[in-house]
Amino acid sequence: MRVGLMGGSFDPVHAGHLRAAEEISEKLKLDEVVFIPTLVSPHKSSETMASPSHRLNMLNLSVKRNPRFRVSDMELRREPPSYTIDTLRTLNESNPQNQHYFIMGCELFAEIDMWKDFSELFNYSSFVVIRRPGYDFADSASPIPLALENDFRYSYNDRGMDVFAHKSSNKLFFVNIAGMRVSSTEVRELARRGNSLRYLVTPEVEGYIAENGLYQLEEKP
Repeated sequence: MRVGLMGGSFDPVHAGHLRAAEEISEKLKLDEVVFIPTLVSPHKSSETMASPSHRLNMLNLSVKRNPRFRVSDMELRREPPSYTIDTLRTLNESNPQNQHYFIMGCELFAEIDMWKDFSELFNYSSFVVIRRPGYDFADSASPIPLALENDFRYSYNDRGMDVFAHKSSNKLFFVNIAGMRVSSTEVRELARRGNSLRYLVTPEVEGYIAENGLYQLEEKP
């Protein structure tokens, strides 16, 4: 199977996450996309995050109508902090027959050389980097961080995607998507003020946030 992997805090999961996963799954002809919420990201503060159970519940509510989407709690069950390299190793050991495609934003990819064992990541998965609307590869000398440049052998264009072949035989895809301009920070702030979240999150998640008082000054247990 061709399996997309989308990690993050999903605090909360919103329409931008879901639409990006849908577009990527179509462009790369993925069989499924797995959403993997982190317990504690090594790159973020956990002080203001909703609890793992709330974030997991909201993800499950969001993906239940899409047969290609599913949720894994593997990082929530692991001792923190969460490192992508550990997740990819585990997935390859448990499902060696699958081809994995780790999906991430271009800003995050630009800092990938700060990740644990970053030079080994491509041994376990291909990577899909989402470009913002209007991004043009020709405007950049190289979209690959300097620390990784020598690990790629050649590049080509495939159906509008810039593709780089890694020495491991996995690939790096730069994909332009229409996407949706929405952030979890924006959703949390609207919820804090008691404003409508309609069309930013699914109706089920909007109801869940209201019912559980999430992102207020004090979260209900």
